[in-house]
Amino acid sequence: MSFASDTKSELCRVRHEKDSCALAECYGALLFAHTFSSGEIRIVTTSTDFASRINTLLRRLFGFSFEPAVSSSGTSGRQSLLIRDPSRILQIFDRFGISPRYTLSHHINLAVLEEESCRPSFLRGAFLAGGSVTDPEKHFHLEFSTPHRSVSREACSLLSELGFTAHESDRKNNSLLYLKKADPIADLLTLLGAPSAAMTVMTAKVEKEMRNTITRRVNCDSANADKIVSAAQEQIESIHRFASAFGLDALPEALKDTALLRITNPDASLSDLALLSIPPVSKSCLSHRLKRIQELADAADRPSLSSTDCEDLT
Repeated sequence: MSFASDTKSELCRVRHEKDSCALAECYGALLFAHTFSSGEIRIVTTSTDFASRINTLLRRLFGFSFEPAVSSSGTSGRQSLLIRDPSRILQIFDRFGISPRYTLSHHINLAVLEEESCRPSFLRGAFLAGGSVTDPEKHFHLEFSTPHRSVSREACSLLSELGFTAHESDRKNNSLLYLKKADPIADLLTLLGAPSAAMTVMTAKVEKEMRNTITRRVNCDSANADKIVSAAQEQIESIHRFASAFGLDALPEALKDTALLRITNPDASLSDLALLSIPPVSKSCLSHRLKRIQELADAADRPSLSSTDCEDLT
């Protein structure tokens, strides 16, 4: 099963202590369903748990359920739940304060959500019917989709009142509300009644942050290693140039020891070389000696420089 399916299955295990909350969830599911009109009510879902739950809600609230589910053609696993009986549709509309004759577009009737506990129930129903959440191992994305633009705008305001900032967009003929960050997605799933799914989101966030931190450190260490190797190669090349011109014995004892130490430890950092020196010296002291050798090597490249001149330089 997918993460979205598991999340919806968890939400379907939430119990309704009040009829008002059951009504609010049913209302959310219908407003975010595939079709909610005076001619037809249609919910299309791949979740058998949700199909069972919405039927249970309808029987509890209205005394009837959807027509037997039929598989949607060409889409594996999808099933359509239908109500086409005009009297049943009218009964549902009347319960939610909707007048089929005078309603041009759907709006959220806040009277149905009067109790504070009903608002999460409404959003739970909206998510079960028209929502989706991406596997957090891939990326963070939770959305609500409805064919009713006014309902989407009003649901956005409802989310804002509950502390969530949702983004709005359109996809084909549907209006979308979506969240793109782990923390608000986890908080919303917890509010809706899916704490296990929320924990999965937060675990994925922590693991991604750890991987990113490790990657940054590895890249930093790699960059530092590259700098050490590059500097060491330049220092060794300078030592060889000087040795070719005058021999290492032309160097003062301290510089000669440093040159030999660098040649025999080509991958060592300055800190490591400083500790290997006999006697040990500071990193800055060792750096100064190597720079002096490089200066002598550069001077040795001058054609007029003699070994006597080199002794004067050292």
